[in-house]
Amino acid sequence: MSGAPTPLGRVLGTEDATPVAFWFLVQPGHKVRLDDVVTVRTADPTSAERGVTFYGVVDQVRRRHEGLQFEGDTNLVAEGLMPADESYAAHVLVTRLEPEEFLPPAPGDAVWPATGAALEKALYVDGMTSRLGAGLLRSGDPAYLNLDFVDGTRGAHVNISGISGVATKTSYALFLLYALFHDTAGRGGAPLLTDPASARALVFNVKGEDLLFIDEPNRRLEAEEAAWMSRNGATRDRYQTLGLPAGPFASCALYAPPQDTPGDRLVADVQGRSGVTPYVWTLFEFCHQRMLGFAFADVSSMSQLEFLLQHVEERLFQLARRQKDEARGGFPGAALVVPDYEPPPEPGSVRARVEAGARRLGEEDGLSWDGLGAAAAGHRLERFGDLVDYLQYKLLDQDAEPADAERGGDRGGDPAWTARQNRGTREAFVRRLRGAQKHLSRLVRGDLGAKAAGAARLDVLGSQRQVHVVDIHQLAPLAQMFVVGVTLRGLFEAKERGHRGKLFVVLDELNKYAPAEGASPIKDVLLDIAERGRSLGVILIGAQQTASEVERRVVGNAAVRVAGRLDAAEAERPEYRYMPASTRSRTTILAPGTMVLHQPDVPTPVLVTFPFPAWATRAEERDARVSDEEVGGLLH
Repeated sequence: MSGAPTPLGRVLGTEDATPVAFWFLVQPGHKVRLDDVVTVRTADPTSAERGVTFYGVVDQVRRRHEGLQFEGDTNLVAEGLMPADESYAAHVLVTRLEPEEFLPPAPGDAVWPATGAALEKALYVDGMTSRLGAGLLRSGDPAYLNLDFVDGTRGAHVNISGISGVATKTSYALFLLYALFHDTAGRGGAPLLTDPASARALVFNVKGEDLLFIDEPNRRLEAEEAAWMSRNGATRDRYQTLGLPAGPFASCALYAPPQDTPGDRLVADVQGRSGVTPYVWTLFEFCHQRMLGFAFADVSSMSQLEFLLQHVEERLFQLARRQKDEARGGFPGAALVVPDYEPPPEPGSVRARVEAGARRLGEEDGLSWDGLGAAAAGHRLERFGDLVDYLQYKLLDQDAEPADAERGGDRGGDPAWTARQNRGTREAFVRRLRGAQKHLSRLVRGDLGAKAAGAARLDVLGSQRQVHVVDIHQLAPLAQMFVVGVTLRGLFEAKERGHRGKLFVVLDELNKYAPAEGASPIKDVLLDIAERGRSLGVILIGAQQTASEVERRVVGNAAVRVAGRLDAAEAERPEYRYMPASTRSRTTILAPGTMVLHQPDVPTPVLVTFPFPAWATRAEERDARVSDEEVGGLLH
């Protein structure tokens, strides 16, 4: 099979050999390690012409002295005072039998290393019509994922777990994304993606500005891959072995929140990178697209508050829909126009003094004050704070007496808006919205013109670029959840309307966005993606430190499971039972760049390493050579 003059070992007769696992004795002069792939052929007891071939992965290796009764005898053997033989044995988990006759291998059967076609059979690669390079095995051979279980053909979604900063979760997610978009021969000599021109990827950057440089080459790549080749005696680097070009992401768009400055000129809030587009939502879009729920971190604990939120959200939608109808297909404006509201003037302003004088004169003449009829003409809400003021007016202040709040009564507020909720619930609603105001003010703007609003729209599916990196690392947790939730819901709804092409979403910190406990709008969106995204072409590549703290259905619907280094307590959780006990124990000592990979095709997880990133992952890794674009920026 392998061409070796002697077998790697022979099946032990002193340990049980079953159709699913067996031990074998390693022959002198041979080396067997964890994760090595082997094959055995055993004879059929009923026919000398037929046999069964076993393929498997080594999951335990041991050495011990034979014939010793006491532990202290080890010293005597080492000093040459007592004779003893050394037993070098390995345990194999069977991954495949051909034909599927569940016979055990016989003691003494020869064990051979699985190479070439035997290796492909052992890991079911021979049945993969579309292969996604997932890294390298311990032997240096390529490891593949069945693309059918990634792109939604037979399954979808990838879930990655591991300790932050050590498990290289984001790096591995980006490597898979890079292979998806840059493998030009993985589908029988054709590109992996059946429609690569319409495929898009959305990556949320949650830590520093690291992912804002993935379109630039990594100056450390050559040295890191050369060091790997030297350590492993390889003649090709890992990208060449996997058949991938080594370089940065070829088609990228970068986005970041704007600086908190007024006016139409929006500037992305980044420090070390140019060419980044700021993103915002208009106040009109906030109301028309029902985004209010994403401004609340968690309302599930108060059912009355949730009911009020839904009611207010519907009222805002009705205002925005009327505004859109009046625009008759044109730009409806960034602000929200409300017909029955005039905000109180700033204390000490000219308007405040004029109104006070007019009110005093009117009272002396027995006339009522109506704000000079301003409210009848409507008012433009141009800031998020204006919207909060308006909602406070409609829920609490309209027709309220000054002593209402002190007496704890339910008076005040527009009955069409209050939904018959008591004043305490309405006050809690406004308080929470006030708390969100400082975090969302620069993301939700009503003071933009049509051109500025269009340029700042986060349009992933309509872009000509393939990979879109959205930076949220500088935002507060509430604002991060707002951006992620609103963006994913908009994309999911677009896919429901029939937008073609695959959409790959890379999202870290799933334990924050889809926790095991509680409910929120963003958790509902992620559950929709996990459960229905496959049929719509929305693929989630999610990551988290602890899968046990993530909603079970989000993790459970991932066809591909990946684990880097894990905490010892976390590794014992039920979410990792797809790994044998010996593999789970090893996850606590995995080095960065090493992952345990499990997919439906292969019954046993395999250990893989993946190449050093060919794209810069931080500013200092960028190639020192200056591009023409940067030169032009310096000259101007």
